[in-house]
Amino acid sequence: MPLLFDMPFEQLPEYKGTNPRPDDFDGFWERSLAETHALGTDAELVPADFQTPFAECFHLYFTGVGGARVHAKLLRPVNRTKPGPAVLMFHGYSGSSGDWSDKLGYVALGYTVAALDCRGQGGLSEDSGHVRGWTLRGHIVRGLDDSPDKLLYRQIFLDTAQLARIVMAMPGVDAERVGATGASQGGGLTLACAALEPRIRRAAPVYPFLCDYQRVWELELARDAYVELEEYFRRFDPLHQHEREAFTKLGYVDVQYLAPRIRGEVMMSVGLMDKICPPSTQFAAYNKITAPKSLRVYPDFGHENLPGNADAVFQFLGKL
Repeated sequence: MPLLFDMPFEQLPEYKGTNPRPDDFDGFWERSLAETHALGTDAELVPADFQTPFAECFHLYFTGVGGARVHAKLLRPVNRTKPGPAVLMFHGYSGSSGDWSDKLGYVALGYTVAALDCRGQGGLSEDSGHVRGWTLRGHIVRGLDDSPDKLLYRQIFLDTAQLARIVMAMPGVDAERVGATGASQGGGLTLACAALEPRIRRAAPVYPFLCDYQRVWELELARDAYVELEEYFRRFDPLHQHEREAFTKLGYVDVQYLAPRIRGEVMMSVGLMDKICPPSTQFAAYNKITAPKSLRVYPDFGHENLPGNADAVFQFLGKL
């Protein structure tokens, strides 16, 4: 299985990543988690216009770190008699939580479903960040010229964990039977959520984004979803005098370094022709997962629909 733009397939299972890891990475995330835990699990539920005979649907709002009002779609079975499983869903970069109807399959299984809107992207969540530096576009580099605490993806990662805790605290949810899934950005957030809330029992990331930023740069693939890396250096560090510092700071929000915290079972899907999220960057995260894990490899596919994969994810999460 050749990888003409990345590395031979045989090397991928041994690849350990390129992007530097900050020395205080673990302490950084312990402090960050303490901040979000202090916010508790309060949430506001507003009935949605969309309803069905077997699913009640709500707009869920909670206050995240920095005071942002964060939104998710919440669907739960009507007339549930005992706590049941739940699935968290995370969307792709710049998107939103999507339509209500595409979540009904899980509700029909008796699951609660919560689908997050990432701050400042296509949904209803608020981006309340006040940072120095560039905010024209690009959430990866949002806050890069400020303290690591101001990195936007720090806040979004914490939103995933806070949403998980809110859902786990609901009377109709069995906190030991909660899974997570998403593709691209949603895949990266699935891994982050499972790492920051280790009670997540099953995680199904699909070609995860937000992994091994320096590797993307070195492959000359800092375009499309990662184009902001190139734009940042071209505008603010054209001689790359601060390259090491920039990539080290991005290491705080590199999911490969959160991956060892995952305790639930992981099923990850990757297309070996993916030039949006290169396979080696995804393997950098996968190879650091010490929990039970499996891999679905699509040799001829890139960052696109992977035939049969949605069904496989549904069946995997359907066994919570």
